[in-house]
Amino acid sequence: MRSVMLLLLGAHLAYAGTHSLRYFYTAVSGDIDFPEFTVVGLVDEGQFMYFDSNTKEAVPKTEWMKQNEGAGYWDRQTQGLIGTHQNFKNNIQVAKERFNQSTGVHTFQQMYGCEWDDQTGATNGLRQFGYDGEDFLSLDLKELRYISPVQQGFPTVQKWNNNRGLLEDNKNYYRTVCIEWLKKYLQYGKSSLEKTVSPQVSLLQRSSSSPVTCHATGFYPSGVTITWMRNGQEHHEDVEVGELLPNEDGTFQKTSTIRVTPDEWKNNKFSCVVEHQGKTKTANEIITNPDTVPMGIIVAAVVAAVLLVVIGVAGFMVYKKKNGFKPLSGSDDGSNSSAIAIPQA
Repeated sequence: MRSVMLLLLGAHLAYAGTHSLRYFYTAVSGDIDFPEFTVVGLVDEGQFMYFDSNTKEAVPKTEWMKQNEGAGYWDRQTQGLIGTHQNFKNNIQVAKERFNQSTGVHTFQQMYGCEWDDQTGATNGLRQFGYDGEDFLSLDLKELRYISPVQQGFPTVQKWNNNRGLLEDNKNYYRTVCIEWLKKYLQYGKSSLEKTVSPQVSLLQRSSSSPVTCHATGFYPSGVTITWMRNGQEHHEDVEVGELLPNEDGTFQKTSTIRVTPDEWKNNKFSCVVEHQGKTKTANEIITNPDTVPMGIIVAAVVAAVLLVVIGVAGFMVYKKKNGFKPLSGSDDGSNSSAIAIPQA
């Protein structure tokens, strides 16, 4: 079975600087006990809306959305996404036929949105489709055309690139509509999105022969850098950086693991330096527990496992590490929605 992992997609954003609005759509076919279709909306990596094909209802996930958008907004979102669900069911069937597949579990995904730098005014739009965790189709907004890295995507590329109305709608959405909605959402959630919470940093090791893990948790926003130091110099050998993961309280956690022998650790001065929002925290004393894995990492692993079963609930997407299915953007079905209409493949 193909090895997959879960990755929270999105730039590492602070409130001042670059902001993002992103949507993640996932359709699944096969014998699976979770929704066929899920949608998550994120502003600056924080989830603000959710929809799935079981509940058939778009709902707010933040207080600032509940307070600023009424029933009409959520009704429009719901009706649009019910239609998109059917479209995605068709598209996943098209993809299965093109890849000559009739059985098994398969996913068809879209990631789209926009970015805005509140200091320079620069904007960017992103849109990408994936099938079974692999790149399938993406929009080159600069050239205003779709491209595909696989032969199975070529018929869709030809079809969509010949639809000038679709391309112009995409351009208008990414360069104008999406940015307007992003700014509106940022204003709605300004007090929440401005918050800064510093990380807690620990060095963890299961036994003296195990790798040492630097665990940074409880921080917001998500932008963080973890660096290993050896005798005062940056050290990059035998270091593996973990993925950014969400905590239940809306903060984030991340790990970096180094493999060193007990003698190396004893005879050298190793430390972990975590940078967040211009501040640094350093840890050099190991917490060792030979019997259990630290609770914070257990929680992160459980979250990741649950998200594999309920794809999209926290903005996670199935991702094949080798190629990296990265975030892109979408287009709009009207001025009353920040989401995008999806054409058939």
